[in-house]
Amino acid sequence: MTEEYCLPIRVYVEDTDAGGIVYYANYLKYFERARTELIRTLGYDKPALFNGLQFVVHSVEVKYRQPAVLDDQIVATAKLLSVSRTSFTIAQKVLRNNEVLVEGVVKVACINHERKRPAAIPTDMLQTLQAAV
Repeated sequence: MTEEYCLPIRVYVEDTDAGGIVYYANYLKYFERARTELIRTLGYDKPALFNGLQFVVHSVEVKYRQPAVLDDQIVATAKLLSVSRTSFTIAQKVLRNNEVLVEGVVKVACINHERKRPAAIPTDMLQTLQAAV
């Protein structure tokens, strides 16, 4: 079972609105970075596109609890929840000093890059993902 992946992030001016609060859409960017790095830890260097297949976000559920602000040191996390033949689901959080600021669940689908239709995750990767749940 793979542990929860943790990615430290510093909040910069570019991440915030005029009030110094992280703009809500930027949390999705933090989620993306943590998901990508989690997949890297499983041995896949280019997780977005490979061998004619592509991983795309199918759906996202997000709960905003507290804002991060300029210069905060935060952590984005990613943990595999489930895997199917054509998709996987990851639980994600953004924390500051162990306080949950934002949490969500992201479903990622495998598609054929040219046809943009669902495709099976390659067997070796499927087995690696299943072992990490």
